[in-house]
Amino acid sequence: MLKKHSRFFETLVLLCDWVTLSCSWILAYYIRFDLPLVPVYKGIPSFYTYFTLIIIIIPLWGIVFKIFGLYRPRRISSKIAEIVDISKATTVATFILIAFTFFIRSYEFSRLTFLYFWIISIVLLSISRILFREFFRYIRKRGYNLRYALVVGTGSLGQEITDKLQKHPELGIKIKGFLCDDTSQLHNSHKGIHVLDTFENIRKVIIDNKIDIVLIALPFAAHTKLKSIFNNIGDEMVSIMVIPDLFEFFTLRGGVDEFEGMPIISLRDTPLYGWNAMVKRSTDIFLSAFIIVITSPLMLLITVLTKLTSRGPVLYNQERMGLDGKIFMMKKFRTMKIQAEDETGPVWATKDDDRRTWIGTFLRKCSFDEIPQFFNVLKGDMSIVGPRPERPYFIRQFRDKVPKYMLRHKMKAGITGWAQVNGWRGNTSLDKRIEYDLHYIENWSLVFDLEIMWLTIWRGFTHKNAY
Repeated sequence: MLKKHSRFFETLVLLCDWVTLSCSWILAYYIRFDLPLVPVYKGIPSFYTYFTLIIIIIPLWGIVFKIFGLYRPRRISSKIAEIVDISKATTVATFILIAFTFFIRSYEFSRLTFLYFWIISIVLLSISRILFREFFRYIRKRGYNLRYALVVGTGSLGQEITDKLQKHPELGIKIKGFLCDDTSQLHNSHKGIHVLDTFENIRKVIIDNKIDIVLIALPFAAHTKLKSIFNNIGDEMVSIMVIPDLFEFFTLRGGVDEFEGMPIISLRDTPLYGWNAMVKRSTDIFLSAFIIVITSPLMLLITVLTKLTSRGPVLYNQERMGLDGKIFMMKKFRTMKIQAEDETGPVWATKDDDRRTWIGTFLRKCSFDEIPQFFNVLKGDMSIVGPRPERPYFIRQFRDKVPKYMLRHKMKAGITGWAQVNGWRGNTSLDKRIEYDLHYIENWSLVFDLEIMWLTIWRGFTHKNAY
Protein backbone atom coordinates (compact mmCIF):
# COMPACT_ATOMS: atom_id res chain seq x y z
CA MET A 1 0.00 0.00 0.00
CA LEU A 2 2.72 2.44 1.04
CA LYS A 3 4.82 1.61 -2.03
CA LYS A 4 1.86 2.22 -4.35
CA HIS A 5 1.26 5.63 -2.81
CA SER A 6 4.99 6.43 -3.06
CA ARG A 7 5.09 5.48 -6.74
CA PHE A 8 1.99 7.56 -7.45
CA PHE A 9 3.56 10.55 -5.67
CA GLU A 10 6.86 10.07 -7.52
CA THR A 11 5.11 9.85 -10.92
CA LEU A 12 3.02 12.95 -10.19
CA VAL A 13 6.06 15.01 -9.17
CA LEU A 14 8.08 13.68 -12.12
CA LEU A 15 5.39 14.76 -14.61
CA CYS A 16 5.17 18.18 -12.96
CA ASP A 17 8.98 18.54 -13.18
CA TRP A 18 8.89 17.67 -16.89
CA VAL A 19 6.35 20.41 -17.56
CA THR A 20 8.25 22.90 -15.37
CA LEU A 21 11.60 22.17 -17.04
CA SER A 22 10.09 22.46 -20.53
CA CYS A 23 8.51 25.81 -19.65
CA SER A 24 11.76 27.01 -18.06
CA TRP A 25 13.81 26.16 -21.17
CA ILE A 26 11.28 27.83 -23.51
CA LEU A 27 11.09 30.89 -21.24
CA ALA A 28 14.90 31.12 -21.14
CA TYR A 29 14.97 31.08 -24.96
CA TYR A 30 12.40 33.91 -25.24
CA ILE A 31 14.08 36.03 -22.57
CA ARG A 32 17.42 35.66 -24.36
CA PHE A 33 16.25 36.28 -27.93
CA ASP A 34 12.81 37.99 -27.84
CA LEU A 35 13.48 40.12 -24.76
CA PRO A 36 17.23 40.59 -25.13
CA LEU A 37 18.57 41.98 -21.88
CA VAL A 38 21.93 41.51 -23.59
CA PRO A 39 22.18 42.45 -27.31
CA VAL A 40 22.08 39.58 -29.84
CA TYR A 41 24.89 39.92 -32.38
CA LYS A 42 24.81 36.61 -34.29
CA GLY A 43 21.14 36.60 -35.25
CA ILE A 44 18.19 34.83 -33.62
CA PRO A 45 18.58 31.03 -33.80
CA SER A 46 15.79 28.64 -34.70
CA PHE A 47 13.35 27.93 -31.87
CA TYR A 48 12.99 24.35 -33.13
CA THR A 49 16.72 23.69 -32.62
CA TYR A 50 16.53 24.82 -29.00
CA PHE A 51 13.22 23.04 -28.39
CA THR A 52 14.69 19.67 -29.44
CA LEU A 53 17.19 19.93 -26.57
CA ILE A 54 14.27 19.21 -24.19
CA ILE A 55 14.67 15.57 -25.30
CA ILE A 56 18.01 15.62 -23.45
CA ILE A 57 16.96 17.89 -20.56
CA ILE A 58 14.02 15.80 -19.29
CA PRO A 59 15.81 12.44 -18.82
CA LEU A 60 19.02 14.14 -17.62
CA TRP A 61 17.21 16.07 -14.88
CA GLY A 62 15.22 12.94 -14.00
CA ILE A 63 18.41 10.92 -13.42
CA VAL A 64 20.20 13.67 -11.45
CA PHE A 65 17.11 14.41 -9.33
CA LYS A 66 16.74 10.68 -8.61
CA ILE A 67 20.37 10.53 -7.45
CA PHE A 68 19.75 13.51 -5.13
CA GLY A 69 16.70 11.77 -3.65
CA LEU A 70 14.23 14.34 -4.96
CA TYR A 71 11.63 11.73 -5.94
CA ARG A 72 11.23 10.02 -2.61
CA PRO A 73 8.41 11.07 -0.25
CA ARG A 74 9.61 13.91 2.01
CA ARG A 75 6.93 14.06 4.67
CA ILE A 76 9.39 14.94 7.42
CA SER A 77 12.09 17.01 5.66
CA SER A 78 11.89 20.83 5.54
CA LYS A 79 11.09 23.09 2.58
CA ILE A 80 14.53 24.72 2.80
CA ALA A 81 16.28 21.34 2.63
CA GLU A 82 14.33 20.43 -0.52
CA ILE A 83 15.06 23.80 -2.18
CA VAL A 84 18.77 23.40 -1.40
CA ASP A 85 18.76 19.91 -2.94
CA ILE A 86 16.90 21.24 -6.02
CA SER A 87 19.54 23.97 -6.41
CA LYS A 88 22.42 21.50 -6.09
CA ALA A 89 20.88 18.95 -8.48
CA THR A 90 19.94 21.63 -11.04
CA THR A 91 23.48 23.06 -10.94
CA VAL A 92 25.01 19.63 -11.54
CA ALA A 93 22.54 18.83 -14.34
CA THR A 94 23.12 22.23 -16.00
CA PHE A 95 26.91 21.70 -16.05
CA ILE A 96 26.39 18.25 -17.60
CA LEU A 97 24.05 19.76 -20.22
CA ILE A 98 26.57 22.49 -21.09
CA ALA A 99 29.33 19.86 -21.38
CA PHE A 100 27.09 17.75 -23.64
CA THR A 101 26.25 20.65 -25.98
CA PHE A 102 29.95 21.54 -26.20
CA PHE A 103 30.49 18.35 -28.22
CA ILE A 104 27.74 19.25 -30.69
CA ARG A 105 30.15 20.89 -33.09
CA SER A 106 27.52 21.57 -35.74
CA TYR A 107 25.71 24.09 -33.55
CA GLU A 108 26.69 26.59 -30.86
CA PHE A 109 24.10 27.17 -28.11
CA SER A 110 23.93 30.45 -26.23
CA ARG A 111 25.64 30.17 -22.84
CA LEU A 112 23.46 33.02 -21.59
CA THR A 113 20.38 30.92 -22.33
CA PHE A 114 21.78 28.22 -20.05
CA LEU A 115 22.29 30.81 -17.32
CA TYR A 116 18.68 32.02 -17.63
CA PHE A 117 17.47 28.41 -17.69
CA TRP A 118 19.47 27.56 -14.55
CA ILE A 119 17.97 30.48 -12.59
CA ILE A 120 14.40 30.07 -13.90
CA SER A 121 14.31 26.29 -13.40
CA ILE A 122 15.53 26.53 -9.79
CA VAL A 123 12.86 29.15 -9.02
CA LEU A 124 9.98 27.38 -10.80
CA LEU A 125 10.90 23.89 -9.57
CA SER A 126 11.13 25.19 -5.99
CA ILE A 127 7.76 26.91 -6.30
CA SER A 128 6.12 23.79 -7.77
CA ARG A 129 7.51 21.59 -4.96
CA ILE A 130 6.31 24.05 -2.32
CA LEU A 131 2.84 24.09 -3.90
CA PHE A 132 2.84 20.28 -3.92
CA ARG A 133 3.78 20.23 -0.26
CA GLU A 134 1.08 22.74 0.68
CA PHE A 135 -1.56 20.82 -1.27
CA PHE A 136 -0.71 17.55 0.46
CA ARG A 137 -0.51 19.26 3.86
CA TYR A 138 -3.95 20.77 3.26
CA ILE A 139 -5.60 17.45 2.46
CA ARG A 140 -3.73 15.59 5.24
CA LYS A 141 -4.95 18.07 7.85
CA ARG A 142 -8.45 17.17 6.71
CA GLY A 143 -7.91 13.46 7.13
CA TYR A 144 -6.93 12.43 3.61
CA ASN A 145 -3.71 10.78 2.38
CA LEU A 146 -2.92 9.58 5.91
CA ARG A 147 -0.43 6.94 7.00
CA TYR A 148 -1.15 5.03 10.18
CA ALA A 149 1.75 4.41 12.55
CA LEU A 150 2.42 2.13 15.50
CA VAL A 151 4.97 3.11 18.16
CA VAL A 152 6.92 0.24 19.68
CA GLY A 153 7.96 1.45 23.12
CA THR A 154 6.10 3.41 25.77
CA GLY A 155 9.06 5.22 27.35
CA SER A 156 10.20 8.82 26.97
CA LEU A 157 11.54 8.21 23.44
CA GLY A 158 8.23 6.79 22.19
CA GLN A 159 6.29 9.61 23.83
CA GLU A 160 8.63 12.22 22.35
CA ILE A 161 8.24 11.02 18.75
CA THR A 162 4.47 10.84 19.29
CA ASP A 163 4.36 14.43 20.60
CA LYS A 164 6.38 15.69 17.65
CA LEU A 165 4.14 13.96 15.10
CA GLN A 166 0.97 15.24 16.78
CA LYS A 167 2.33 18.80 16.48
CA HIS A 168 2.56 18.34 12.69
CA PRO A 169 -0.73 16.98 11.33
CA GLU A 170 0.29 18.24 7.90
CA LEU A 171 2.74 15.30 7.68
CA GLY A 172 -0.23 12.94 7.50
CA ILE A 173 1.16 10.41 10.01
CA LYS A 174 -1.44 9.37 12.57
CA ILE A 175 -0.40 7.34 15.63
CA LYS A 176 -2.83 4.45 16.22
CA GLY A 177 -1.25 3.28 19.47
CA PHE A 178 1.72 1.95 21.44
CA LEU A 179 3.12 -1.51 22.03
CA CYS A 180 4.61 -2.33 25.43
CA ASP A 181 7.08 -4.84 26.80
CA ASP A 182 4.84 -6.44 29.42
CA THR A 183 1.13 -6.74 30.22
CA SER A 184 1.34 -4.44 33.27
CA GLN A 185 1.39 -1.43 30.91
CA LEU A 186 -1.64 -2.43 28.82
CA HIS A 187 -3.96 0.10 30.45
CA ASN A 188 -1.58 3.04 30.06
CA SER A 189 -1.99 5.89 27.60
CA HIS A 190 -0.23 9.08 26.56
CA LYS A 191 -2.23 12.15 25.46
CA GLY A 192 -5.18 10.06 24.32
CA ILE A 193 -3.12 7.37 22.57
CA HIS A 194 -3.45 3.95 24.22
CA VAL A 195 -1.18 0.95 24.61
CA LEU A 196 -2.75 -1.64 22.29
CA ASP A 197 -0.79 -4.80 23.06
CA THR A 198 2.62 -6.31 23.79
CA PHE A 199 5.60 -6.74 21.43
CA GLU A 200 4.76 -10.43 20.88
CA ASN A 201 1.45 -9.58 19.19
CA ILE A 202 2.78 -6.87 16.87
CA ARG A 203 1.80 -8.68 13.68
CA LYS A 204 -1.84 -9.00 14.77
CA VAL A 205 -1.93 -5.30 15.74
CA ILE A 206 -0.51 -4.33 12.32
CA ILE A 207 -3.18 -6.33 10.49
CA ASP A 208 -6.12 -5.31 12.71
CA ASN A 209 -5.28 -1.58 12.58
CA LYS A 210 -4.08 -1.43 8.95
CA ILE A 211 -0.71 -0.03 10.03
CA ASP A 212 1.57 1.50 7.38
CA ILE A 213 4.55 2.53 9.52
CA VAL A 214 6.15 0.92 12.56
CA LEU A 215 8.22 3.33 14.67
CA ILE A 216 10.57 1.47 17.00
CA ALA A 217 11.43 3.76 19.91
CA LEU A 218 13.08 1.56 22.51
CA PRO A 219 15.50 2.64 25.24
CA PHE A 220 19.14 1.78 24.61
CA ALA A 221 19.07 -1.14 27.07
CA ALA A 222 16.09 -2.76 25.29
CA HIS A 223 17.63 -2.95 21.82
CA THR A 224 18.28 -6.67 22.36
CA LYS A 225 14.55 -7.17 21.72
CA LEU A 226 14.80 -5.87 18.14
CA LYS A 227 15.43 -9.29 16.61
CA SER A 228 12.31 -10.85 18.13
CA ILE A 229 10.23 -7.77 17.12
CA PHE A 230 11.38 -8.07 13.50
CA ASN A 231 10.67 -11.82 13.54
CA ASN A 232 7.17 -11.17 14.87
CA ILE A 233 6.49 -8.58 12.15
CA GLY A 234 7.42 -11.17 9.55
CA ASP A 235 6.72 -10.22 5.96
CA GLU A 236 4.00 -7.66 6.64
CA MET A 237 4.19 -4.84 4.12
CA VAL A 238 4.96 -1.98 6.49
CA SER A 239 7.70 0.63 6.64
CA ILE A 240 9.92 0.13 9.69
CA MET A 241 11.78 3.06 11.22
CA VAL A 242 14.08 2.88 14.22
CA ILE A 243 14.52 5.96 16.42
CA PRO A 244 17.85 5.33 18.19
CA ASP A 245 18.13 6.24 21.85
CA LEU A 246 21.39 8.11 21.27
CA PHE A 247 20.24 11.74 21.47
CA GLU A 248 22.03 12.30 24.78
CA PHE A 249 25.33 11.58 22.99
CA PHE A 250 24.64 13.89 20.02
CA THR A 251 26.83 16.99 20.16
CA LEU A 252 27.47 18.62 16.75
CA ARG A 253 25.59 17.98 13.52
CA GLY A 254 24.62 14.43 14.46
CA GLY A 255 22.83 12.46 11.77
CA VAL A 256 22.55 9.24 9.79
CA ASP A 257 24.57 8.47 6.66
CA GLU A 258 24.85 5.40 4.47
CA PHE A 259 27.93 3.56 3.26
CA GLU A 260 27.57 0.63 0.88
CA GLY A 261 24.03 0.02 2.14
CA MET A 262 25.14 0.18 5.77
CA PRO A 263 23.57 2.94 7.96
CA ILE A 264 26.11 4.90 9.99
CA ILE A 265 25.03 7.14 12.86
CA SER A 266 27.19 10.24 13.26
CA LEU A 267 27.20 11.66 16.79
CA ARG A 268 29.64 14.50 16.12
CA ASP A 269 30.63 16.11 12.84
CA THR A 270 31.41 19.39 11.14
CA PRO A 271 28.94 21.00 8.71
CA LEU A 272 31.75 22.13 6.42
CA TYR A 273 32.39 19.44 3.86
CA GLY A 274 31.71 19.07 0.15
CA TRP A 275 29.39 21.71 -1.25
CA ASN A 276 29.11 23.61 2.05
CA ALA A 277 32.88 23.95 2.38
CA MET A 278 33.19 25.22 -1.19
CA VAL A 279 30.43 27.82 -0.73
CA LYS A 280 31.84 29.14 2.56
CA ARG A 281 35.42 29.25 1.29
CA SER A 282 34.39 31.01 -1.95
CA THR A 283 32.45 33.60 0.06
CA ASP A 284 35.44 34.14 2.37
CA ILE A 285 37.88 34.65 -0.51
CA PHE A 286 35.65 37.07 -2.40
CA LEU A 287 34.60 39.18 0.61
CA SER A 288 38.01 39.26 2.32
CA ALA A 289 39.72 40.36 -0.92
CA PHE A 290 37.05 43.05 -1.38
CA ILE A 291 37.38 44.30 2.21
CA ILE A 292 41.19 44.38 2.01
CA VAL A 293 40.95 46.58 -1.10
CA ILE A 294 38.40 49.05 0.31
CA THR A 295 40.12 49.31 3.73
CA SER A 296 43.64 49.71 2.30
CA PRO A 297 43.60 53.53 2.79
CA LEU A 298 42.52 53.03 6.44
CA MET A 299 45.24 50.40 6.97
CA LEU A 300 47.81 52.77 5.51
CA LEU A 301 46.67 55.53 7.89
CA ILE A 302 46.82 53.16 10.91
CA THR A 303 50.31 52.07 9.85
CA VAL A 304 51.54 55.68 9.75
CA LEU A 305 49.91 56.60 13.10
CA THR A 306 51.28 53.47 14.80
CA LYS A 307 54.79 54.21 13.57
CA LEU A 308 54.58 57.85 14.66
CA THR A 309 53.20 57.20 18.16
CA SER A 310 55.14 54.14 19.42
CA ARG A 311 58.23 52.03 18.93
CA GLY A 312 58.00 48.56 17.43
CA PRO A 313 56.40 46.76 14.48
CA VAL A 314 53.02 47.77 13.07
CA LEU A 315 51.64 44.22 12.93
CA TYR A 316 51.49 41.76 15.80
CA ASN A 317 51.39 38.01 15.19
CA GLN A 318 49.89 35.90 17.97
CA GLU A 319 49.38 32.15 18.33
CA ARG A 320 45.71 31.10 18.13
CA MET A 321 43.96 27.77 17.86
CA GLY A 322 41.80 27.16 14.79
CA LEU A 323 40.00 24.38 12.97
CA ASP A 324 40.56 20.90 14.47
CA GLY A 325 42.90 22.36 17.11
CA LYS A 326 45.58 23.50 14.64
CA ILE A 327 47.73 26.45 15.70
CA PHE A 328 48.12 29.43 13.37
CA MET A 329 49.56 32.94 13.65
CA MET A 330 46.76 35.52 13.77
CA LYS A 331 47.58 39.00 12.48
CA LYS A 332 46.53 42.19 14.27
CA PHE A 333 47.61 45.79 14.31
CA ARG A 334 49.85 46.19 17.35
CA THR A 335 47.91 48.00 20.08
CA MET A 336 50.24 47.49 23.05
CA LYS A 337 53.76 48.46 23.93
CA ILE A 338 56.45 46.05 22.83
CA GLN A 339 57.20 43.24 25.31
CA ALA A 340 53.89 44.04 27.08
CA GLU A 341 53.63 40.56 28.63
CA ASP A 342 57.22 40.18 29.79
CA GLU A 343 56.25 40.84 33.42
CA THR A 344 52.61 39.73 33.51
CA GLY A 345 52.69 36.71 31.20
CA PRO A 346 49.65 35.92 29.02
CA VAL A 347 46.68 37.87 30.41
CA TRP A 348 43.51 39.39 28.98
CA ALA A 349 43.39 43.12 28.46
CA THR A 350 41.50 45.07 31.14
CA LYS A 351 39.44 48.26 30.97
CA ASP A 352 42.22 50.62 32.07
CA ASP A 353 45.13 48.58 30.78
CA ASP A 354 48.25 50.80 30.82
CA ARG A 355 50.05 48.48 28.41
CA ARG A 356 48.03 49.89 25.49
CA THR A 357 49.43 52.59 23.23
CA TRP A 358 47.48 55.78 22.59
CA ILE A 359 46.43 54.71 19.09
CA GLY A 360 46.01 51.13 20.31
CA THR A 361 43.23 52.13 22.74
CA PHE A 362 41.25 53.62 19.88
CA LEU A 363 41.92 50.69 17.54
CA ARG A 364 40.76 48.10 20.10
CA LYS A 365 37.64 50.09 20.97
CA CYS A 366 36.61 50.30 17.30
CA SER A 367 37.90 46.79 16.45
CA PHE A 368 40.09 48.29 13.71
CA ASP A 369 43.02 46.25 15.04
CA GLU A 370 41.24 43.17 13.62
CA ILE A 371 41.40 44.32 9.97
CA PRO A 372 44.66 42.42 9.13
CA GLN A 373 42.83 39.19 10.01
CA PHE A 374 41.23 39.37 6.58
CA PHE A 375 44.66 38.29 5.31
CA ASN A 376 44.30 35.23 7.58
CA VAL A 377 40.91 34.62 5.94
CA LEU A 378 42.41 34.96 2.47
CA LYS A 379 45.15 32.50 3.43
CA GLY A 380 42.62 30.01 4.79
CA ASP A 381 43.53 30.04 8.50
CA MET A 382 40.28 31.81 9.42
CA SER A 383 36.81 32.54 8.11
CA ILE A 384 34.94 35.85 8.21
CA VAL A 385 32.29 34.23 10.45
CA GLY A 386 33.01 31.63 13.09
CA PRO A 387 33.92 31.19 16.77
CA ARG A 388 36.56 33.71 17.83
CA PRO A 389 39.99 32.01 18.13
CA GLU A 390 41.67 31.88 21.52
CA ARG A 391 45.30 31.56 22.61
CA PRO A 392 46.50 27.99 23.43
CA TYR A 393 47.62 29.19 26.89
CA PHE A 394 44.05 30.08 27.88
CA ILE A 395 42.52 27.06 26.11
CA ARG A 396 44.50 24.70 28.36
CA GLN A 397 42.74 26.35 31.31
CA PHE A 398 39.27 26.52 29.77
CA ARG A 399 38.89 23.01 28.35
CA ASP A 400 38.76 21.39 31.79
CA LYS A 401 36.46 24.02 33.31
CA VAL A 402 33.97 24.64 30.49
CA PRO A 403 32.02 21.60 29.15
CA LYS A 404 32.29 21.07 25.37
CA TYR A 405 34.75 23.97 25.03
CA MET A 406 36.91 22.19 22.43
CA LEU A 407 33.92 21.47 20.17
CA ARG A 408 34.03 25.07 18.96
CA HIS A 409 37.15 24.06 17.02
CA LYS A 410 35.06 21.87 14.70
CA MET A 411 34.47 25.09 12.75
CA LYS A 412 37.10 27.44 11.32
CA ALA A 413 37.75 30.44 13.59
CA GLY A 414 36.14 33.72 12.57
CA ILE A 415 36.65 37.48 12.72
CA THR A 416 33.08 37.87 13.93
CA GLY A 417 30.59 35.33 15.22
CA TRP A 418 27.15 34.62 16.65
CA ALA A 419 28.44 35.05 20.22
CA GLN A 420 30.06 38.40 19.38
CA VAL A 421 26.99 39.97 17.74
CA ASN A 422 24.95 38.93 20.77
CA GLY A 423 27.29 40.74 23.16
CA TRP A 424 29.43 37.82 24.37
CA ARG A 425 32.91 39.13 23.66
CA GLY A 426 35.81 40.29 25.78
CA ASN A 427 35.56 39.65 29.51
CA THR A 428 32.10 37.99 29.50
CA SER A 429 30.66 34.58 30.41
CA LEU A 430 32.61 31.74 28.78
CA ASP A 431 29.66 29.36 29.18
CA LYS A 432 27.41 31.72 27.24
CA ARG A 433 30.03 32.22 24.56
CA ILE A 434 30.37 28.46 24.07
CA GLU A 435 26.58 28.07 24.01
CA TYR A 436 26.30 30.61 21.19
CA ASP A 437 29.32 29.22 19.32
CA LEU A 438 27.89 25.68 19.37
CA HIS A 439 24.47 26.98 18.30
CA TYR A 440 26.17 28.59 15.29
CA ILE A 441 27.96 25.37 14.34
CA GLU A 442 24.79 23.29 14.76
CA ASN A 443 22.74 25.65 12.60
CA TRP A 444 25.35 26.84 10.09
CA SER A 445 24.19 28.01 6.69
CA LEU A 446 25.33 30.67 4.25
CA VAL A 447 22.22 32.70 5.12
CA PHE A 448 23.19 32.50 8.82
CA ASP A 449 26.68 33.78 7.95
CA LEU A 450 25.23 36.72 6.00
CA GLU A 451 22.90 37.51 8.92
CA ILE A 452 25.87 37.65 11.32
CA MET A 453 27.84 39.86 8.92
CA TRP A 454 24.88 42.22 8.66
CA LEU A 455 24.42 42.33 12.45
CA THR A 456 28.14 43.06 12.86
CA ILE A 457 27.77 46.11 10.62
CA TRP A 458 24.36 47.15 11.95
CA ARG A 459 25.31 47.00 15.63
CA GLY A 460 28.64 48.67 15.02
CA PHE A 461 32.21 47.62 15.65
CA THR A 462 32.50 49.23 19.08
CA HIS A 463 31.62 47.30 22.24
CA LYS A 464 31.74 48.08 25.94
CA ASN A 465 33.84 44.95 26.59
CA ALA A 466 36.39 45.69 23.88
CA TYR A 467 39.52 46.72 25.77
